[in-house]
Amino acid sequence: MSSSKRVAVVIPSYKVTGHVLDVIARMGPEVERIYAVDDCCPHKSGQHILDHNTDPRVVVLFNEVNKGVGGATKRGYEEALKDGMDIVIKVDGDGQMDPALIPQFIRPIIDGRADYTKGNRFFSYAHVSRMPGIRLFGNAVLTFFTKASSGYWNIYDPNNGFTAIHRRALSMLPLEKIHNRYFFESDMLFRLNSIRAVVMDVPMVAVYEDEESGLKIKEILLQFLSGHLRNFGKRIVYNYFLRDFTIASLELVTGLALLLFGLVYGGMHWAHSVVTQSTAPGGVVMLAGLSVIVGVQLFLSVFNYDVQNTPRTPLSVFEES
Repeated sequence: MSSSKRVAVVIPSYKVTGHVLDVIARMGPEVERIYAVDDCCPHKSGQHILDHNTDPRVVVLFNEVNKGVGGATKRGYEEALKDGMDIVIKVDGDGQMDPALIPQFIRPIIDGRADYTKGNRFFSYAHVSRMPGIRLFGNAVLTFFTKASSGYWNIYDPNNGFTAIHRRALSMLPLEKIHNRYFFESDMLFRLNSIRAVVMDVPMVAVYEDEESGLKIKEILLQFLSGHLRNFGKRIVYNYFLRDFTIASLELVTGLALLLFGLVYGGMHWAHSVVTQSTAPGGVVMLAGLSVIVGVQLFLSVFNYDVQNTPRTPLSVFEES
């Protein structure tokens, strides 16, 4: 793959007037275009950039209504595709992501090893040990749910917003269906798996200052849980019954049937034994227990298959040169 790729950066700009100009100033020469998206910001971030920016690469876009970080990012993605950009990076405007890392994010895409790269703040123990404990716990829980719903068992730190994507993968995504707000990064991974894009982690260090996060756990917890459950169901049906039907599909159906039978059959006889103060026959216990054990074993086999089924061939290799 040629290294002469047109690289663009999208900066969702909402209440970042104190940092966004510094973020722009730190963009390296590898970046051709910078899209700053004012997401109906009450601080008028877009106008602030227009008034004080001197970088000719900057294009300021305005959303008429607030669409969230996902909606702002997608607006920048759409403009980048229209302008013929080859790689599009998303960097937040609050200064927590170092633009000097952009070459590391685009290198796997340029080399044809990945379609999408994302930051991972958990590579270094020294850096992880300085993170707030609540961040570590929350990220571990979210990571597991995201792995299951997206099918990318090889990634960590799924809500990291420092990302880069190849135009081929970006053009194949149904942007209008991707979540507009805090579930955006997780939903992106689910959609990327649906087109079999290769995702790769890039080690990075985030800067934590005294700013208050806009993410409120109580407000988004149910949204994340329902989103992951919905995406998990869609992915399983699509990958194992619509796109393909493999031995794992058969194991999934058989395992579910055996597990449900064992639990229901055994539960009914257990309840009967409690009511009648009698002991269930050995054959009943054996049949229920064996059904549950075999069902669990089949589910473990499906899980192993799913882990091995992580996309490994970048979409860019099919692109015409």
